[in-house]
Amino acid sequence: MKKYSYKIQNGWAFYDWANSVYSLVISTAIFPIYYDAVTRTENSDQVSFLGTSFTNTVLYNYTIAGSFLVLALISPYLSAMADISGNKKRFMQVFVYLGSFSCLSLFLFDADHLWIGIMGSFVASIGFSGSLVFYNAYLPVVAPPEKQDRLSAKGFALGYAGSSILLIGNLWLIQNPGALGLSDAGSATRLSFLTVGIWWLGFSQIPFSRLPVNVFHRKVKGHLGKKAYQELFLVIRNFSNTPRLKRFITAFFFYSVGVQTIILIASLFGTKVLGLPSEALILTVLIIQFVAIAGSILFSRLSEKIGNIKSIGTAIFLWMAVCLSAFFVNEEWQFYTLGGLVGLVLGGIQALSRSTYSKMLPETMNHATYFSFYDVTEKLATMIGMFSIGFIESLTGDLRNASLALTTFFAISFIALLTIPRSRYVY
Repeated sequence: MKKYSYKIQNGWAFYDWANSVYSLVISTAIFPIYYDAVTRTENSDQVSFLGTSFTNTVLYNYTIAGSFLVLALISPYLSAMADISGNKKRFMQVFVYLGSFSCLSLFLFDADHLWIGIMGSFVASIGFSGSLVFYNAYLPVVAPPEKQDRLSAKGFALGYAGSSILLIGNLWLIQNPGALGLSDAGSATRLSFLTVGIWWLGFSQIPFSRLPVNVFHRKVKGHLGKKAYQELFLVIRNFSNTPRLKRFITAFFFYSVGVQTIILIASLFGTKVLGLPSEALILTVLIIQFVAIAGSILFSRLSEKIGNIKSIGTAIFLWMAVCLSAFFVNEEWQFYTLGGLVGLVLGGIQALSRSTYSKMLPETMNHATYFSFYDVTEKLATMIGMFSIGFIESLTGDLRNASLALTTFFAISFIALLTIPRSRYVY
C-alpha cells in the first residue's frame, strides 16, 4: 500500500461529507429551533432538569458547554493512547458511533422526554468533536505537506455540500410531512434527526474501509494507560519547545474566538437585531454553506500562490470587515450579502487552519495527540467567545456592540500570526 494513496485520500476527505450533517442540522439549523419550540410554553420558557429550574436556552447552552469541557479533559489522554497503540481509527470509530447513535436517539425527544434531548445533544456533541481529533490527525499521514491544503479544502467542500443536501431534504419534509404519511411538522423534524444519525453512520463506513491502521507499526510495551501519560507529557514538552507551533496555536485561538462565535450567533443576530423570520435565517445558512465550498477551494489555491500564513492573514482581514459591517446592517438583503462574505472566509480559514497546523507539526508519530491540542484550543475559544458576547450584550444591551468587539480578537490573532517563524510549507 502506498502511503499517499489517492483512494485513501478520497476516503479520508469523505468523512467531512459524513459528519458535517451533525454540525449543520443538529448544531445550527433545525435542532435548536425544535428544542426551543418543545421546551417553551405559552407562559414560560422555564424547564426542570435534575431537580433544578432553568431557562430552556440556558440549559441547552450549559449542555453544549459541558460537552466541550468533558472533551477538553479527556481528548489529550485518549489521543495519546491512540498514538501509542497505533490505532487512531478504532478511537475515531468509537466517537462516531457515540455521536451517530445519539442523533438517532433524538427521534424520541419531545416535550415529555426532556432528558433525551439533553443527554442526546450532550453525547452527540462529544462524539462529533471527539471523532474530528482522530480524523484530522490522519491528514499528515495520508498526504504530503504540499498536498495538504487542497485535500483539507476538498474535505470541507464535501462537508458543506453534503450537509446542505440533507438540510434541504429535511426542510422540504418538515414543510410537507404528509409526503411520508407523517402527522405534523414536529414528527417530520424528529425524523430529520434520525436521518442525520443514519447519514453520519452510513457514510463513515467509506473512510473506515480505507484509512490505514498502525502505519508506524507501533507496539505497546508495558501498561497502555501509563505509557499514554508519559507520551502525553512528552508531546506537551515538545510542543512548548516549538516556537512556530506555539505561535500559530496562539493566533488560531484568537481568530477562532471570533470565527466560532460568529457562526453560533449569526441566527441570533438576525432574529434579535433585524427581526428576521426563521425562513430568512435558514436561507442565510444555506448561502453560507454553498459559498463556503468556493471559499475553501479558493483559499487553498491562494495558499499555493502566497503561502498559508499570508492567506490566513487575508482571511482575518475579511473577518474584521464582516464584524465592522455587521454593526451597520439594517436590511434583509444586507444580511444575506454579509452571509455570503462569511461563507467565503469561513470555508477558507477552516480548511487552511487544519492544513497549516498539520504542516507545522514536527517529525512525529503522535499526530492524534498534537491534534487534540488543536481541538481543545478551538473549544476553549468557542466558550470564551460566547461568554464574551453575552457579557458585552448584558453591559450594553445591544448585540451589535458585540460584533464590534470581535474585531479585537481578530486583530490580536493577526499580530500573533506575524510572529510565526518562516518555514518551507507555510510561507
